[in-house]
Amino acid sequence: MQYFVTGATGFIGKRLVKKLLARRGSTVYFLLREESAGKVPDLLSFWGVNKTRAIPVFGDLTGKKLGVSAADVKTLKGHIDHLYHLAAVYDLSADEESQISANIDGTRNVVEFAKAIDAGHVHHVSSIAAAGLYEGVFREDMFEEAEGLDHPYFMTKHESEKIVRKECKQPWTVYRPAAVVGDSQTGEMDKIDGPYYFFKLIQRMRQILPPWMPAVGLEGGRINIVPVDFVVNALDHISHTAAGKGKCYHLVDPMGYRVGDVLDILSKAAHAPKMNLFINAALLGFIPKSVKKGMMALAPVRRIRNAVMKDLGLPEDILTFINYPTRFDCRDTEAALKGSGIECPKLNDYAWRLWDYWERHLDPDLFIDRSLRGTVAGKVVLVTGGSSGIGLAAAHKFAEAGAITVICGRDVTKLDEACAEAKAKGYAFVPYAVDIADMADCDRFIAQLLIDHGGVDYLVNNAGRSIRRAVEGSYDRFHDFERTMQLNYFGALRVTMGLLPGMVAKHRGHIVNISSIGVLTNAPRFSAYVASKSALDAWTRCASSEFADQGITFTTINMPLVRTPMIAPTKIYNNVPTLSPEEAADMIAQACISKPVRIATRLGIFGQVLHALMPRVAQIVMNTTFRMFPDSAAAKGDKSPKPQLSAEAVAMQQMMRGIHF
Repeated sequence: MQYFVTGATGFIGKRLVKKLLARRGSTVYFLLREESAGKVPDLLSFWGVNKTRAIPVFGDLTGKKLGVSAADVKTLKGHIDHLYHLAAVYDLSADEESQISANIDGTRNVVEFAKAIDAGHVHHVSSIAAAGLYEGVFREDMFEEAEGLDHPYFMTKHESEKIVRKECKQPWTVYRPAAVVGDSQTGEMDKIDGPYYFFKLIQRMRQILPPWMPAVGLEGGRINIVPVDFVVNALDHISHTAAGKGKCYHLVDPMGYRVGDVLDILSKAAHAPKMNLFINAALLGFIPKSVKKGMMALAPVRRIRNAVMKDLGLPEDILTFINYPTRFDCRDTEAALKGSGIECPKLNDYAWRLWDYWERHLDPDLFIDRSLRGTVAGKVVLVTGGSSGIGLAAAHKFAEAGAITVICGRDVTKLDEACAEAKAKGYAFVPYAVDIADMADCDRFIAQLLIDHGGVDYLVNNAGRSIRRAVEGSYDRFHDFERTMQLNYFGALRVTMGLLPGMVAKHRGHIVNISSIGVLTNAPRFSAYVASKSALDAWTRCASSEFADQGITFTTINMPLVRTPMIAPTKIYNNVPTLSPEEAADMIAQACISKPVRIATRLGIFGQVLHALMPRVAQIVMNTTFRMFPDSAAAKGDKSPKPQLSAEAVAMQQMMRGIHF
């Protein structure tokens, strides 16, 4: 048996050719562009045959008679028993011109070629998209009844099938596969398409929410999904045993699934929150088109929509298919496959394989350089307060990654020690002695920095001071609030505003502000510290809105408790679980790599939500902890070696890792 296949290098085509070559004595000729000749060795290896059984025929889908030479046409004439046409554009986001060229013109060229070589039978692999947006059940004997063909993908699939039906002089059979996903046994897939567009959304849900938390899903029409191995096996079997002239077979799941069911099955496979409540997407249909059009005419609405769609990897027209109205009858296919053992597996049984393969091989994040070196190598990074603690640990990470690492601090001795430590490790810091709390000194430093480096690419506002003292112990210590605000807010602000003009001029820059978990939880005894950090957080939110379209990004890190010299005076922290400076530095590195708006722990977010939803309850919780933990010896002016904690306080310490009391 001799075959000719177009689209043999594609996802379905490669597997179909392998299936055909498994037949004894078979030979497969396959269409290949001249510039793709280098693919032949890998294809032969995949198929497990030599070049005498799988033979490339050079041409082009867009050329007349596929652009195949007259000599090759003469060689093939009268010798091809079956011609399989799979080459097409299956991408929803492809432009209309390319879809017309490949799907419509390409099919016409295949029909002409089939006539020229006198092919025994033409097998056209169409798509359920040929039915358009038909309302109801679309049978295998239906074609002209297709509706809603405005979208280029639907239109070109319908028109290409029409060409086969009207113009093909050879016996022909049409196959309409549903949305094809990966192999049900291996999960293997070659691109993100169809249901895969929602994988990133599900992954984000898993990252944000615990798996036990109920989630809200989107309900819509039915989506028909089939694994590639079912399509190939069914196509091979039917084309050799049941294909008849002018027949059509739906290679679909007999049941189909609602969109909400698919999302729920995939969420379960991803160990993401289960979707317990569904919102019917059909409700969106009640919104008048004029209102939708008016909303999309607003620039902020368009920007938000485009940003969300881009971030989640969703194509522009995906929402068109949420309320997909068509179901597909497949009684002829089931009859043709009866007794063969070939049937469409249930999505529940292989969804985990699809997810596993996607996360290991197709997740777009895998192809982005997420390393710190790829982000900051050769860039100027300024870390304030970089001579000790979190700042020093972060500076080491940046320098190791190849950044021009600038550190600043008040203590020249500590700066020298930090530079010596860096030198011993094989890299260097660029040190500047400056008191960030002194506005004049701050201005001098910024001016020198601009002269020496022309500005910075990344700014980490880490320099800060913390005071742990109850309000009732601060009545005569107003200077605590002044000096904390001076460094944590005004100092950080002075540095940031001094460097922003240069970032704007270059249309790039990222600013990381080290805030506190206390801002989210409103930690008692830290009124001075939390107020200063809250001021910086609020300023950052305002500034980030102003600079969002100028290439300047901001990240606020609501840092948990970190074991640094800053917390040393508070002796009760000696037994409190804290982050190490290196762990805190990892958070800073991640802020520079991913550039999120905020990085916070789940505990911090929980505290913020609690204060927002149940402020009175939050106050009671925080007041209880306030009374449970004593003031530090430093705050009381007491030199007692170690305050005694109750059993309740010790238990609370272990439970609330990284929160300030």
